[in-house]
Amino acid sequence: MSDVKKTRRGIRVRLETEEAALVRALMEQLLALLGDAPGEDDELASFGIADNATKSDDPVLARLFPDAYRDDGEAAGEFRRYTEMGLRDGKREAASMVLSTLKDSETETVLDDKQAQAWLRALNDVRLALGTRLDIGEEWYEEAAQMDPRDPRTPMFAAYDWLTMLQESLVRVLW
Repeated sequence: MSDVKKTRRGIRVRLETEEAALVRALMEQLLALLGDAPGEDDELASFGIADNATKSDDPVLARLFPDAYRDDGEAAGEFRRYTEMGLRDGKREAASMVLSTLKDSETETVLDDKQAQAWLRALNDVRLALGTRLDIGEEWYEEAAQMDPRDPRTPMFAAYDWLTMLQESLVRVLW
């Protein structure tokens, strides 16, 4: 079982081997979903401006990058054009920070405050992605409790629940 504790050296996150592997796999999947950063030869991108930013058809990406103006498509598109690239970069940076602080063979890491904040952001993004794919609502605990163990969604519900507990543990030691 995972353990998060504040120590003199920082925030210690101790995970079981399987938990650490899950966190790594989910962060790698998040990075793949976010895609690569634009090339350096893209002049607008070098200023953080997207040439053609539109709301994604993928419900997960639409959840991670929602419209700022629901009733005004033109304003939403313009806002997205100037902000989405920076938001994607921040999400990539947080997920990469988790991967860099949780090395392949390690199940324990000590985080400074900046790294712990990156973990919180990345865990939140993964939970949003899973929650969207699973269509998690307020009654999800009841749905999961009644689910047939052979249902292919069962491991994803368990991962979502565990990620929620891990994120809560980090929040509790930080505040």
